[in-house]
Amino acid sequence: MNKAAGVQSIREALTGHNEDEDEDGRVTDDEEPRACGVCGDLAKGYHFNALTCEGCKGFFRRAIKRSTQLHCMFLNKCKITKNNRRSCQACRFRKCQAIGMRQEMVMSEKEVLERRIRIQTRKRLDAPIQLSSQQEETIQELLCGHRNSFDSAFYRFSDFRPIDRNVLPASEYNQSERDLSSLSPSSILSGSFKQQENQQDGEVRKGSVFTALPHVADLTTYMIQNIISFSKSLQDFRSLSMEDQIALLKGATFEMMQTRFNMVFNAKTGIWECGHITYCIDDAVRAGFQPLLLEPLLKFHHTLRKLGLQEEEYVLMQAMSLFSPDRPGVQQHSVIDKLHENLALTLKTWIDCKRTGPEKRLLYPKVMACLTEMRTMAEEYSKQVLQIQDVHEASPAEM
Repeated sequence: MNKAAGVQSIREALTGHNEDEDEDGRVTDDEEPRACGVCGDLAKGYHFNALTCEGCKGFFRRAIKRSTQLHCMFLNKCKITKNNRRSCQACRFRKCQAIGMRQEMVMSEKEVLERRIRIQTRKRLDAPIQLSSQQEETIQELLCGHRNSFDSAFYRFSDFRPIDRNVLPASEYNQSERDLSSLSPSSILSGSFKQQENQQDGEVRKGSVFTALPHVADLTTYMIQNIISFSKSLQDFRSLSMEDQIALLKGATFEMMQTRFNMVFNAKTGIWECGHITYCIDDAVRAGFQPLLLEPLLKFHHTLRKLGLQEEEYVLMQAMSLFSPDRPGVQQHSVIDKLHENLALTLKTWIDCKRTGPEKRLLYPKVMACLTEMRTMAEEYSKQVLQIQDVHEASPAEM
C-alpha cells in the first residue's frame, strides 16, 4: 500500500465514519467532561487523533498549514494553560504533537471542499423530496383543464352516426357519397381503436368500404374538440403564437388521444369502456386501419394501463406530448423546450413524492418510454389515414 493510501486509511479509521462531523469525533452529552490534552480547557472531542478543545484544534490546523517555522523565546519550556496558550505558539505546537495530534490527518483545502460537497450531496439525497409551489400549481392547472374537457363517461358524446360493425363490398354499401367525402385526415384521428391478432384480411382494399369509419370520424372530432379545449385552458399554451399553437396541436393530437383513451381501457377484456358505448379491436379494422399500426397500438395500451397511473400522471403525460419543441412548424423552440423540461421534472418529482414500493424506481423511465412509443406510432397512423382517404376517394368510381 502506498503512503497516500495509508494516510487516508489512518485518517478514516481515526476520525470515525460520520462525515457530518469535522475531522474528529465528539464528546457526547452523556460522557464525563474531559480536559484538553494541550491547554486543559474543556475538550469537545477527538481532533486529529487527540482529545482537545476547539481552540487547540483550530490552532493545530493553522500551524500545519503555515509556511514559516515557529520558534520559542524561552528555551522551549513554556507551560501551556488555558490562559496563556496564545503566548508561545512553538511550545503549544510541540504540546499538540506530544499528545498525539497527527499532521497527516489535517485535510488539504481541496479535500475539505470535496468533503463538503459530499456532505451537501448526501443531505440533499436524504432530504424528503417535495413538489415546489410552482409544480403544484402546474399540476392543479392541468387537472382542472383535464376534468373540464374530458368526460370519462362520454355523456357529452351525442349526435353521432351509428357504428356499423359490418364490412361490406362497395357495391353493396349504400352510404351516401356525401358522407364519405366529408371525411378528412384531420377528422379521422381515431387512434384509440385496436386490433385482435386473429382477424381476416386487415389490409385496406380498394373496392371495399369500411362501415365503422363515419362513427369513428364523429368520435374523433369529439375528442379533438376536447383536446383543443384542454390546451386552451393552459396559460403557457395561450401565451404562444397562434402558429405554434396550431403546430403543437397538429403534432400532439394522436398522442394526447391515446393517453385519454387509455384511461378508459380495460386491460383484462381489451375493451375501451366509453360510457354508453364500448369499443373493441375489430372496430378499428372496420374503420380501415391495418395491423402495422393496430398491433403495436394494442400492446401499448396494455403496457401503459398496467402501470396503474394516477390522474396527475396522465395529465402530465398529455402536457408533455403537447409541449414538444420538435414538432414541424414550431418557431419558439427554446420556450417550448423549457416548458417540456419543467413538465418532465414535475412528473419525476411527483413520482418520487407520491409513489412507494419497488415499482417507484422504474415508473418514470417506463412512462417516458411510452411517450416515445406513441411518437413512433403517430407516423404510421398518419400514413394509414391517407391510405383510407385514398380508398374512399376511389370507391365511388368503382361503384
